Amino acid sequence: MALENVDSQQQQSETKADDSVEVDVTDEVDFVAYYEQATGRLVVDPEQAKVEFGEVMASRLKLSPDGSKVLWPQPANDPNDPQNWTDFRKTVHLIIITMSAVIPDFDSGIGIASIFGLAQTYDTTSGVINDLTSNWSIFLLGWGGIFWVMLMRRYGRLPVLFWSQLFALAFLVGATLAPNLATFAADCGFRTCPQVTGLYVVTDIFPFHLQARKLNIWTSGFVISPFLSPFVFGFLVARASWRWAYAIGSIYSAIVLCLIAFFMEETMYDRRLVSKPPRTSTGLKYRFETLIGVTGYRMAKYRPRWSEVLFASLDVAWRPQFFFVVLFEALVFGFSIGVNTTNVVFMGSPPPVGFGFSQYAVAGAYATPIASFFSIYKVAVFFGEFIGRYVNDFIMNLNIRKNGGFFEAESRLWTCYLAMPLYICGFLTLGAGIQNLSAAALIMGWGIAFVAITLNTVAVYAYCSDCFPRRAGEVSALLNFARSVGGFAVAYFQVPWATQSGALTVFGVEAAQVILLDTLEVPDLPFL
Repeated sequence: MALENVDSQQQQSETKADDSVEVDVTDEVDFVAYYEQATGRLVVDPEQAKVEFGEVMASRLKLSPDGSKVLWPQPANDPNDPQNWTDFRKTVHLIIITMSAVIPDFDSGIGIASIFGLAQTYDTTSGVINDLTSNWSIFLLGWGGIFWVMLMRRYGRLPVLFWSQLFALAFLVGATLAPNLATFAADCGFRTCPQVTGLYVVTDIFPFHLQARKLNIWTSGFVISPFLSPFVFGFLVARASWRWAYAIGSIYSAIVLCLIAFFMEETMYDRRLVSKPPRTSTGLKYRFETLIGVTGYRMAKYRPRWSEVLFASLDVAWRPQFFFVVLFEALVFGFSIGVNTTNVVFMGSPPPVGFGFSQYAVAGAYATPIASFFSIYKVAVFFGEFIGRYVNDFIMNLNIRKNGGFFEAESRLWTCYLAMPLYICGFLTLGAGIQNLSAAALIMGWGIAFVAITLNTVAVYAYCSDCFPRRAGEVSALLNFARSVGGFAVAYFQVPWATQSGALTVFGVEAAQVILLDTLEVPDLPFL
């Protein structure tokens, strides 16, 4: 621990500067326990920390480089603490985990580009292929994350990520070479692990006031990934076999697996252990044992028991400050997944249902959300990056000043109000474009909706992480489950509904449901 133990009976009398009331402040403060228990409300201002903890303990707090914020969690006096890593070392891990987060939805999206080729090869309909490659795959991505989080709580982040991606690569190679549809459809949900590991890694290595910024980068990986593969491989499948698309996906997965094996380190640090067991090995041997899980297996006896780990997700899910916001995010992101999996049907079907686009035109259309993404991060160096990064920081700093040096997690959700007008505009424009067969409206609406989804997702992940600092994995798994199951369901009813009632009605009703939840639930969260 970074702090020395002080006699718990020793107290000092201090005077509050704001109201001149004498208060007794205990010298001994367990900052690890404080960070875990003061969920949703942290003292961040160093001056306010003196009032909260006393002069003696406040003087021992570690601050940000500019001295303006208290670091949470408090870094230990240990070079092995990931909070003490260099910025370069942290950035490498952020890049790798972002590349890993691309894999699950990227691999699922290959089926969208290959839907007609797969149907021809296996002598079935495009609907059957869509159910297998998109809907069923998305469903498995949701459930798989809950299982992986349980293992990571016991054995660490690195070995679980490594083994899950190794098996995911094997299954993808199997799909590439599959001689029949039954073999092709085999999928055990291994791919989803990076989409629940990322929040763990970000909270493990970055202090809380930088986490929203870094989550903006990590979430971009799984937000953009469903659109990458239809765009990239749509052109390829129009000229070559769909097996080439899956082969290239396998190559990308292999590259990421190598990056995990050679450059990632274990980010899990057991802060609650006062006396940490010594390492039984060093150097390359320790590195190898950590990668394959030997070190994690030895440390498991010091970590939460299976009885706690198995029910940890339920312990988070029932809480109102989490349940309502995850329901909101399930609709916001779920409808976007439904758009991704059904737009290929709208664009490829002949009028009056769809646009009757060629395979090349459909592939090109999937560049729309990708272009939006780069408008957030490139025209974003000054527009989207400003929204996704600096607005979150501005809201956080404003909330700290407003609350006298304390940060309240609910302030993260104010970004949702910025996202929702864009969401309405995007979905209505998209629906009108499909109903009236306007390609320009389709592209504009799709892009605007994508910007809104990105902003909202970062805000929700940051809020939930701040509310449950000990449950970052469970938070990530449940959010992943909610958005995946939401998208899984939408794909089944969206096309028939749009064919019968019109796309504008469908997307209008979906946008209305999202806005209703935003209006009813988000304002009430500070009072729960």
